[in-house]
Amino acid sequence: MNKSLLTLFAMALACTAFGQSAKKTTKNRPNVIFICADDLGYGDLSCYGATKINTPNLDRLAAEGIRFTDGHATSATCTPSRYAFMTGQYPWRKKGTGILPGDAALIIPTDKTTLPNLFKKAGYQTGIVGKWHLGIGETVAKDWNGELKPGPNEVGFDYSFIFPATADRVPTVFLENHKVLALDANDPIQVDYAKKVGNDPTGKDHPELLKMQSSPGQGHNQTIVNGIGRIGYMSGGKMARWVDEEISTTFLNVAQGFIEKNQEKPFFLYYALTEPHVPRMPATRFKGKSGLGLRGDAILQLDWTIGEIMKQLKLLGIDKNTMIVFTSDNGPVLDDGYQDEAVTKLNGHKPAGVLRGGKYSALEGGTRVPFILSWPGQVKPQVSSALVSQMDLIASFSKLIGQSIPAGDAPDSENLLDAFTGKSPKGRSVLVEQGASISLLKDGWKYIVPGKGAAFMQDVGIETGNLPIAQLYHLTEDLAEKSNLAAKYPERVKEMAALLEKIQEQK
Repeated sequence: MNKSLLTLFAMALACTAFGQSAKKTTKNRPNVIFICADDLGYGDLSCYGATKINTPNLDRLAAEGIRFTDGHATSATCTPSRYAFMTGQYPWRKKGTGILPGDAALIIPTDKTTLPNLFKKAGYQTGIVGKWHLGIGETVAKDWNGELKPGPNEVGFDYSFIFPATADRVPTVFLENHKVLALDANDPIQVDYAKKVGNDPTGKDHPELLKMQSSPGQGHNQTIVNGIGRIGYMSGGKMARWVDEEISTTFLNVAQGFIEKNQEKPFFLYYALTEPHVPRMPATRFKGKSGLGLRGDAILQLDWTIGEIMKQLKLLGIDKNTMIVFTSDNGPVLDDGYQDEAVTKLNGHKPAGVLRGGKYSALEGGTRVPFILSWPGQVKPQVSSALVSQMDLIASFSKLIGQSIPAGDAPDSENLLDAFTGKSPKGRSVLVEQGASISLLKDGWKYIVPGKGAAFMQDVGIETGNLPIAQLYHLTEDLAEKSNLAAKYPERVKEMAALLEKIQEQK
C-alpha cells in the first residue's frame, strides 16, 4: 500500500473514531427538563406530606429520584425568583426585578450567561414553554402587533412559546418566538396599565359578566377576558386571546412537540407551568375532583401534566437519558385575587405544610418549596436535607455539561452538582432569602432582619415575617419558626447580621 493510500486510510479511521466519540459524548450528556410550578407550596404534594390531596405522578418522580427537604427559591414572589435561576444572581442586586406588570421591558441581560444560553453554547437545542414574566422588548411602550424582542430568544432559547406575564395580567395571548399567535391584523392589540383602552367591559364596572368574582381590593377587576377580570387594560386581539381552561393542555402539547422534535439530540427545556397560580380555571375534567376547590383541582391538573411528560419520555426511549428537575417559584397563597373557594374548601389541607408564611413572606413558607430531581440510572433514589437553591442550577449544570461560565457571570450561583445528584449530603452553607424582609440561612439557623411593615397581610391572609426586632430561629429543631431565639443568642444575631451585610455589599 503506497503512502497516499495509507494516509487516506488513517484519516478515514480517525474520522470514524471521532464520529463515534462525538456520538458517545452527545449520548452521555443528558437532556434536561426544568419544570417550574407557579405558587405551589411545600405542603401541596403528597410526597411532601399532604394528606388531603394525592399527587401520584410527582410522588413517583420523587420516589425515582431525589426529594430535597431544604430546597429554595431565592424569593417569595415569581419575577425575582425566576430572575435568579435564569441569571445565577440574587435579584435584590438589580433594580427593577420585583413583580413585573404585563407590559414590562426585558430584565434578563442579553450579554451575560443565562441558564438557556449555557446549554445552547454546549450544543443543546433550547426551548421554553409556559409562563415568562421577565419582560419583553426594550421599553414598556411596545407594538404588540409586530415583532416583540428582545425576549426569550435573545437570552438563549432557540424556541419559545409563552405568555408574556401571568394568567391574571393582560395581554392574555400566546407568543411564539417574536409574534403573538393567531393575531388578526384587522384587530390590533392595545395594552395599557395606567388607563383604559378600547371598549371591553371591566370587572369593576360589569361584575355581572364575571364567572369568577374578584377579591375586593386586589386589583383583578380590569379588562374581562373569558369571563375573568384581569390586571391591566387590553383591547383588540379577540382571535388571539386564550381560553383559560385550555392553557395547560396547550402548553403541554407544545412541550411534547419540542421533546419529540429534538429526541435525537441533547435538549434543554424550561417548562414553566401556570398552576396553581390565579386565576385557577383548570380543564373541565379536573373541576371538582380534588374537593379543595379550584386550587386543588389545578394541582391535580399539574400532577397529570407531569405524568404525561414522563410517559412520553418512556415511549420515546429517552427517559434514562433525561434529567427532570421539578420545583416552584415561591410558596403558596390561597386568596390572591379571586373568590375561587380555595379558602372555604381548604378542608384541613396545609399548602405550606409545617412551615409558617407563604407567598410574599420572609418566613420559610415563602421560599422553601418542593424540589425534586430525577435522572433514572444515574441518580439513586433518596431524600436529601442538603440546602440547595434554584439559583445554583447554572453553576451546577456548567459542571455537568462541561461548559465554563465567564468570570463575573452568575456571581451568586454555586456548583452543587454533587448535592443535586445525591453524591454528597452537603449543599450550601449560606443562602439569602428575599421576602417581605431579607433573611439569612446559615448552618441550620435563620436570621430575619427587623422590618417596618405589617406582620400580617390581611388581603391574602399570610404572615409576612415582619417584626420591628431581629428574629433568630434554629430551623434544625424548629422548622415552624415558633421560637425566636434572638434574645437568647445575641452574638449569633450579630454575627449573622454582619455576614448578611457583607454579602449584600458584594458586587
